[in-house]
Amino acid sequence: MRLFFALWPPGATAHALADWADTAQRATGGRRTAEGNIHLTLAFLGKADPAKAVAAARRVKAQAHRLPIEVGRYLNRMVWAAPKETPPALAALHEKLAMELYREEFILERRPFAAHVTLIRDARRAPLPPVPDVEWPVCEFLLVRSSVSSRGATYEPLERFTLQP
Repeated sequence: MRLFFALWPPGATAHALADWADTAQRATGGRRTAEGNIHLTLAFLGKADPAKAVAAARRVKAQAHRLPIEVGRYLNRMVWAAPKETPPALAALHEKLAMELYREEFILERRPFAAHVTLIRDARRAPLPPVPDVEWPVCEFLLVRSSVSSRGATYEPLERFTLQP
């Protein structure tokens, strides 16, 4: 079972990002993320015990916040939408989750957290259109199971964790 923690956007936000990705894809080519799969990954666990992941997440105390989507970026054959800078509340959520996962003996990537939403893979470098002005209220984070088949990735939320208002 491949697991990860993520933020999931409201439907209107996912739709606006999918529309933007459609426009960007005309210039960059590549494979666009399906609208229902748009998310921001907080921590990738890989093959893992969901019970240990849930135990870690239940100990996380973090604040609800807004995630601004302000820029489109091209990096390593991917097109992202992202905030100009990671909001402090999101950085704190990521740090607290990473610490609790470490306490459950998960080994996470060591690279710095870069808040972003991958919208196109296998893209070529090209000018990107301005990102839409979207609202992304962050009130929860999710533990998600990932399955990959010939039809692409399928994500199944396993549990939701509410953030403090």
